[in-house]
Amino acid sequence: MMRIKICGINSADGLAAAADAGADHVGFVFFPPSPRYLTPKQAATLRATRPDGPQSVGLFVKPGLDEIAAVLAEMRLDALQIYGDAALAQAVRIRFGLPVWLAVGVATPGDLAAAERAALGLDGMVVEAKPPPGATRPGGNATALDWSLLAGWNPPLPWLLAGGLTPGNVAEAIALSGATGVDVSSGVEQEPGVKDPALIRTFITSSRNAAAALSARTRREYDSADQGVP
Repeated sequence: MMRIKICGINSADGLAAAADAGADHVGFVFFPPSPRYLTPKQAATLRATRPDGPQSVGLFVKPGLDEIAAVLAEMRLDALQIYGDAALAQAVRIRFGLPVWLAVGVATPGDLAAAERAALGLDGMVVEAKPPPGATRPGGNATALDWSLLAGWNPPLPWLLAGGLTPGNVAEAIALSGATGVDVSSGVEQEPGVKDPALIRTFITSSRNAAAALSARTRREYDSADQGVP
């Protein structure tokens, strides 16, 4: 089952495209330096245009607990995506009782082990490239990590692959990493902060097709091994 998150939603057209194409989650960014930033009231108003839409995820960067509380006073969120350390993520989970996803940067196999330790006791991870030197925002900053690092990885909790994904490369990313969830933001935009409904739809279709192909390949490999076929 492929889970798909369209992050940085800030327009009714983008939200409608994600909902109608079958996204599982949409992300609202509560980090002012981002071109996708929304105030709590703006996000609540936008979300109300599609109350039956995908689950809502709030993205926060090293937030204070009062900052999250202010958002939750305006709108319901189904999960909280946190950029920060493990202690902060745990404090957020205890305070609000919502699923918490920890965003982690990966560049080496050792980073995966560190990510697992950091996310222990949480509800999920968003795995992406480490920010490049001099970056002013967290996350992959549209940079893809080496997807082959994730091949065969079996973490103890759900995860989404993020960073540098586009409709044109998501199939390769899924095939190489074995990801069962993907998260995209800038890869479905016309320009920074402006979502393209057509790219959103294509990304979701490409992700679903790639997941089906990976599942079929896995079944063939399993059947071949079971029958002793080299």
